Amino acid sequence: MVRVDAELLAGRDELLLGDRRVVLTRHDGTREKPILRFDGCASREEAEALRGTELRVPESEAPPLAEGEFWARDVAGCRVTDGEREVGVVERMIALPSCEALVVGDRLIPLVRDAIRSIDLDGRRIDVDLGFVDGR
Repeated sequence: MVRVDAELLAGRDELLLGDRRVVLTRHDGTREKPILRFDGCASREEAEALRGTELRVPESEAPPLAEGEFWARDVAGCRVTDGEREVGVVERMIALPSCEALVVGDRLIPLVRDAIRSIDLDGRRIDVDLGFVDGR
């Protein structure tokens, strides 16, 4: 599944496809299932060859983050605690159908208010409620 942020595509005529900048020549479909065509990709076979290639917008061209928002890479490596109890370290953040989640060891910690007490990016620490996360 590919999740496409419609806000990032709005009014855009260029994107990064892997490591190269491509010109967007068609943007149809729906918000949930956009149809994109790139200059230089004229056949279904050429499109299939791109399957799995990262499609992104350079950070310098992305809309500014709102108060309290952060990039996924900003939380990678943060210590995760439940109060004073060490839980682990954020390996990465992933997108789930209902929310984003932190991958910490064998746990997925949803980024929802009930699970996250605080995020201190400067201190590289995230305090979570394991009772909520583990369903206790």
